[in-house]
Amino acid sequence: MTEIILEIKNLRHSFNTDMEVLKGINLNVSRGEIVSILGPSGCGKTTLLRIIAGLENQSGGTVNISDTIVSDSKNFVPTEKRDIGLVVQERALFPHLTIIKNVEFGLKGRRDEKYKTALNLLKLFKVDVYANNYPHEISSGEQQRVAMARAMAPNPKILLMDEPFGALDHALKSELRDETKKIFKDNGTTAIIVSHDFEDAISMSDHVLIIDDGLVAQEGPAKDLIPITRNNSFKIA
Repeated sequence: MTEIILEIKNLRHSFNTDMEVLKGINLNVSRGEIVSILGPSGCGKTTLLRIIAGLENQSGGTVNISDTIVSDSKNFVPTEKRDIGLVVQERALFPHLTIIKNVEFGLKGRRDEKYKTALNLLKLFKVDVYANNYPHEISSGEQQRVAMARAMAPNPKILLMDEPFGALDHALKSELRDETKKIFKDNGTTAIIVSHDFEDAISMSDHVLIIDDGLVAQEGPAKDLIPITRNNSFKIA
């Protein structure tokens, strides 16, 4: 039987009384599944990701991770206790730490165990040769690989990614998407990716949720969705 890792029920959110950003979102994510949340700028997709991460408290509805309610009208579990990893477009690596120290950051255990875990992940993402470099000494694509390795290091229940490939050129983006999907599948990683790029969704995901104006416009396998793309940006049909 498929294990549901994330269950979202009737999620609503308003930043003020006149603007409802999310208007009743429902979503189930199974263990090991890669899900894309897709839609144009301002549709509510990043707000949804921030609520899952515990960076925003919704106005209504429920977020349940591994049969534990992490936020509803009565409960709110802080980000650091939700067992999630987060990767953002800006990468947000610590500039004063070496690459391997960035990946070790937040890991618990003996020093040699943390080093081994970090180095293995850097090898997976093909950046282990830069272990002793600093972030400014490697390219943006290599920095993004390190950011994903760091987010995966604590083995979170869910890895959340906000436009993780948005700052990369097309050739590098395609290569990194393919490699990342293989790593996720090989490791059984449960991932949720927010993007405005339909190519991200069809190349990475098992399941896609398309949001438009705070509502679910389409949902299902990527091959069954009908987008309109214009200048490599997603637009609802």
